[in-house]
Amino acid sequence: MNSPLSEKTGAVRSPEEVQAGRPPALYDFRRPTTLTREHSRTLELAFETFARQWGTQLTARVRVLSSVTHHGVEMKTYDDYVASLPPTTAMVLCGVERSDASAVVQFPAAGALNWVSHILGSPRAYRAEERKFTRIEHTLISTLVSETLEDLHYSLGGLLQGQITVETVHYNAQFAQAAAKSELMVTAGFTVQVGDQSVQASLALPAEAVLPQLCDESEVEPEEQVRGRMGGHLVHVPMDLALALTETPVTSEQILNLVEGDVLRLTHAAHRPLHLTADGQRVGTAAAGKQSGRIAAVVASREES
Repeated sequence: MNSPLSEKTGAVRSPEEVQAGRPPALYDFRRPTTLTREHSRTLELAFETFARQWGTQLTARVRVLSSVTHHGVEMKTYDDYVASLPPTTAMVLCGVERSDASAVVQFPAAGALNWVSHILGSPRAYRAEERKFTRIEHTLISTLVSETLEDLHYSLGGLLQGQITVETVHYNAQFAQAAAKSELMVTAGFTVQVGDQSVQASLALPAEAVLPQLCDESEVEPEEQVRGRMGGHLVHVPMDLALALTETPVTSEQILNLVEGDVLRLTHAAHRPLHLTADGQRVGTAAAGKQSGRIAAVVASREES
């Protein structure tokens, strides 16, 4: 039977993901770092806008039909982000105003070399191996990323208030010190399609540069309104209602020796009404009756607990 939570891995799946057969997303309960649903949705909309802008910019620069698809947003530590990347890849470290940590734009160097070949006039896809950029390639790619960062700043709007600029390019994910290992990063994944060649890319922004603006945008409801909404939901929660006799203590021997025809003497007086309980909690008393051919309860008293 599919379970939404795996006890061994801490993997959480929604009912839709279980039905679709998607792999579970791991969640570390020792380090509960995650985005709220509202914040996640806001960032997803912003990154989807950025993906469209990035695809349009690439098409104009490389003169080949290009598109960028966004694959979701997460918040994870920088160490976890680096661990998810290929060992050899191009990581463009970008300075973020008023943040000690750097942002990262990551993509395969081989894919970037294909972009450069199109910029230089090649009509065909250039399939290269992962390697460091030459000085000319470094200049062209830095310019391309700088324009991409302008699209990112426009797409995020007020969520990214400080300027973001290209600083350095690294080719080994383990050696790129963009932030402390425990630094929280807002990460997003993308598929970049240039012509008939596609690559996987990612973006990581320091959480400290984005989350304050997300919190400012969240509307704080008045306490009275929150209580009213909560109460409105609680009154529709289904509960088990039952009529019960007063509990009678018996021994294990009596229970084990029960046979058909035995009579048990109960402590509940015959003239007293029965206990009316909701989910095991006593809420009043009632007498047994009938209505429309079914057993019914006639409420005798109500109790507050």
